[in-house]
Amino acid sequence: MPTRAFEAAIARSTMRRHQVLVEDLVRAREDAGVSRTRLAAEAGIARRYLDAIESGVGRPSIEVYQRLASALGADLSARIYPNTGPAIRDRHQARIAELTLAATHRRWVRFGEVKVVRPSRGWIDLVLHEPVERVIVATEIQSELRRLEQLVRWSAEKAAALPSWDGWPQLRDEPSISTLLLVRRTRGTLAVAREFERQLRLAYPAHPDDALRSLTGTSPWPGAAMVWVVFDGARSRLVSGR
Repeated sequence: MPTRAFEAAIARSTMRRHQVLVEDLVRAREDAGVSRTRLAAEAGIARRYLDAIESGVGRPSIEVYQRLASALGADLSARIYPNTGPAIRDRHQARIAELTLAATHRRWVRFGEVKVVRPSRGWIDLVLHEPVERVIVATEIQSELRRLEQLVRWSAEKAAALPSWDGWPQLRDEPSISTLLLVRRTRGTLAVAREFERQLRLAYPAHPDDALRSLTGTSPWPGAAMVWVVFDGARSRLVSGR
């Protein structure tokens, strides 16, 4: 079931989309020198309904927007395109996050579900900050590897947007930003990793063993890394090796 925060975000986004479309509609109508009465008649809708739309009260369907655009000789564009990853999380991701929090050395300051807003918008699953070493690690958690190139791009974009996080000003000395990818090891994810090994090594060049030593101990952070997670009953763990 959607959370209140999710519903509120949807309501705000929907309102912004309507505002932009209404502004475009009014501009196109006025530029064309067409009255509301004439436009409503040409589009096959009531004049009163068009008044409500242009005043921001009406919430027309895509079909109504299309009718108005066509009557004005304009195009209507509506797209769903990739941004910074889905808000949907599964039980495996939550389990990996819990396991990581338990295994991480106390020198790391942990932040969960960090929101970034610019230049990219999205949520980072887990952020680890080492104030002495002055490094912050944007951590993405995946139970599957789908659209690998998209995943790598999203992870990098969200990490780069960390300075827009509202907790950033409270960090001592601006830290360097790094990335960590935690992936559940299954036959499927292993197959994908083998197929795209060069791309993964390019995006996450540090050796997983070095990353593990840093996460669980006091070794310095080696840089961007990918670490496997194995689910084996009570022995679920972060594991070494590529």
